[in-house]
Amino acid sequence: MSSPPLQTPAASAGIRPSVVQLAIKEKGALYAAYMSHLKDGGIFVPTAKDYRLGDDVYVLMTLPEDSQRYPVAGKVVWINPPRAANNRTQGVGVAFPSDEKSQQLKARIEQILGAHLGSEKPTQTV
Repeated sequence: MSSPPLQTPAASAGIRPSVVQLAIKEKGALYAAYMSHLKDGGIFVPTAKDYRLGDDVYVLMTLPEDSQRYPVAGKVVWINPPRAANNRTQGVGVAFPSDEKSQQLKARIEQILGAHLGSEKPTQTV
């Protein structure tokens, strides 16, 4: 007969998402990081930290030409491992949630990128 698994304080309280600060200073970097192919948008975060698909991540993001900090409570939907193909940067893609603030952030990013959105240049994810 096996005993039930032990509940640690962290497990019973729920694991808090990691917090990442991301300052994007140039349009080219924003284009490379933005995940426009996701329904609600998303952003690539360069990091050496190990994540799994579905992990919660809280990103505090600043955009080029914008001093405001945008908080995003998203989920990992993409992983570039170390030494990824095509010299892609190690990190994770974080999907924006389906909420009003994220829709405003998506609109702001697309406003900054403007005509760059239709570019065929490769990004950090696709």
